[in-house]
This record gives sequence, structure tokens and C-alpha cells, in this order.
Amino acid sequence: VQLQASGGGLVQAGGSLRLSCAASGRTFRSYMGWFRQITGKDREFVAHIRWSDGSSSYADSSEGRFTISRDNAKNTVSLQMNSLKPEDTAVYYCASGSGRFGIREWRSYDIWGRGTLVTVSS
Repeated sequence: VQLQASGGGLVQAGGSLRLSCAASGRTFRSYMGWFRQITGKDREFVAHIRWSDGSSSYADSSEGRFTISRDNAKNTVSLQMNSLKPEDTAVYYCASGSGRFGIREWRSYDIWGRGTLVTVSS
């Protein structure tokens, strides 16, 4: 499986961005997740979704502002981010995994796309 993330950019606080992650290849894992990372800090869980039924969960910091969705026909997962804040500034990664160590744990995801930078200006 290969993952290709896109959609990052510069936006003012209060604005919106939509990230997309296209998956290709033969074997898909059960879960897709979005994580973000600021230089010098640990990778942080943002949201996850399960391919089979679309069930999802969010970090407290993204709950109510971000929405994760999937398009099974296109093998694409999206992250709609609204009401963005400067503290959302980070490199965002999409990842695919089995959820073995918990769906919010980065170790549960063994396939990662290249990150896409999101910058929110105040």
C-alpha cells in the first residue's frame, strides 16, 4: 500500500482546509489515521476511520472542528478541518494500520504517507 497526502497550505485562523489521502496497492489495513507533528514533538493523533463501516474517532483537540471521511470507491480518506487555530500548525500525515496497539497509537500504523504542511496564521 502506498499513501499520498495532499491539501496542506497556509490559511488564516478561523479558516478551513481539506486534506486528502489516496491509497493505492493491493493490501489495505483496517484503519486509516491522520496524525500531525510539530518539529521536536511527538507525533500526535488527530482522527481515525475504519474502512469497513466508517466508524471514526477524534482527538479532543480536533473533535467538533475536524471531520474524517472515506470514499471506498476511490480509496481516499479526507480530513476536513474547520475553525483552524494557530496551534493546528503542523505537518499532517495519513497512515494505514491494523490498530494493533490502539487506534490512537502511532505504532498501530505501519504505512505512512509523506506529510503535508498546514500553517495557520494568527
